[in-house]
Amino acid sequence: MFGDNFFKRVEKKTSVDKNTIMSLAKKIQNANMKDEKTLREVVQEISSMTGKEVSKEKEDKIVNAILKDNVPKNIDKMF
Repeated sequence: MFGDNFFKRVEKKTSVDKNTIMSLAKKIQNANMKDEKTLREVVQEISSMTGKEVSKEKEDKIVNAILKDNVPKNIDKMF
């Protein structure tokens, strides 16, 4: 689905390696992504992984966007 170029761009931008991304993807795949608590945990985990602080306001916006299916369909375009 995603090629090495995608992972290289993500790693360059976030310092998160392919194995960490794949591990998170497996965790997310088995999670209920329509559950607000689960979404907040994922946002916090990604924040911790990348070393980028996410304010409460930003977390709320991310969670609400996901719950309302207002997320870009082509993730590759995000990086």
